Amino acid sequence: MLGRSAICAAVAFACSALPLQAKMTETAGTGIAIAMPLVAGGITLLKHDRVGTAQLFVTTALTVGTAYGLKQLIRECRPFAEPCSKGGGNWNSMPSDTTALAAAPAEFLRERYGWEYGIPAYAATAFVGWSRVDAQKHHWYDVAASAGISLLYNELITTRYTKRYGFTSDLQAQPNGLFASASYRF
Repeated sequence: MLGRSAICAAVAFACSALPLQAKMTETAGTGIAIAMPLVAGGITLLKHDRVGTAQLFVTTALTVGTAYGLKQLIRECRPFAEPCSKGGGNWNSMPSDTTALAAAPAEFLRERYGWEYGIPAYAATAFVGWSRVDAQKHHWYDVAASAGISLLYNELITTRYTKRYGFTSDLQAQPNGLFASASYRF
């Protein structure tokens, strides 16, 4: 009898903690979304990559701006609010601007510096997207649309990072001779 009451008490406690846990997950997702461009910007600064910093800023601004603009045009009802009433404030589900804020730096890091930066960034972005769906703020396709917008802008704007310091050499054969050069940049 004591075992059953303990189990019932544990289940009741767990069920009462679910809304708190869901709110904490949503808050954690939002915090990660805000941190993603800051972390990516910090990486560009540590690498002394001014071009990358500019590309990160442009792709993030375009991705979030497009997501926000489309949200105003598409006017899709949030999952928890169906059916939406006309004039209500729950018509802004598609696409997820929070996910866009996380996806733009994640795709930037993958495109600019490779998968060793991209995989952890994508994992963080996946958590942000999941937290938005779990909190019933967005449908899964709202989150996917934001990731797609990010992918598009990063493919158009972001270039691969190349070191501009270190040892370089060159060998060229031309009709009037062979030319060799070597240099070291600090």
